[in-house]
Amino acid sequence: MIVTIDGPAGSGKSSAAALLAERLGFEFLDTGAMYRAVALACLRRGIDLTNAAAVEAELPALHIEMPPDGVLVNGEDVASLIRSPEASQGASKVAVIPGVRLYLAAEQRRIASGRDFVCEGRDQGTFVFPEAECKFFITAEPRTRAARRHRELIAKGETTSLEDVLKEQVERDARDAARELAPMKPADDAIVVDTTHLAPEEVIAKLVAEVARQCSTVRA
Repeated sequence: MIVTIDGPAGSGKSSAAALLAERLGFEFLDTGAMYRAVALACLRRGIDLTNAAAVEAELPALHIEMPPDGVLVNGEDVASLIRSPEASQGASKVAVIPGVRLYLAAEQRRIASGRDFVCEGRDQGTFVFPEAECKFFITAEPRTRAARRHRELIAKGETTSLEDVLKEQVERDARDAARELAPMKPADDAIVVDTTHLAPEEVIAKLVAEVARQCSTVRA
């Protein structure tokens, strides 16, 4: 069974997806980590991430696997390295390249084939797994999302302002929504959950209840 959770940065979708997977006994697929992995691999090779042809040419040399608590690129675990600001910013750049999206969509389908997964990203329910049994789109008010992201960055020791985070968030939302291939939007059959005024446990309770409603083998 595939459960998809899409939504913008700071909405809480990543933590919700990981907790939902744990609650259901499913595996968790962090697709954002896969875009970061592509960005990291290209940066290591000195490739300009705005050069779509050069980035796409690098893809056949990459083999990505997503074991629990790991991100493997050609056998190397880069889970900690892809959390750098460079990889994070690079991910948003490679994500707008059609060849990258097509490549990673195929990889995501391969990894999840025949298994129970909660898949988190920005195009999982619309493009990667349009036939998924249960789909969610998680969002929150823009300033709330930016404040969450700002707290995360400060906790990591990074120096930035809330206004800078909000500005970057607005720009990324615009890029994600405007791209020609697989733009970020709720699937027609997705359940939209606004987390602005919800605690994490309240979000999980809503998700588990809905999955249980749609799948008789899952208990709320």
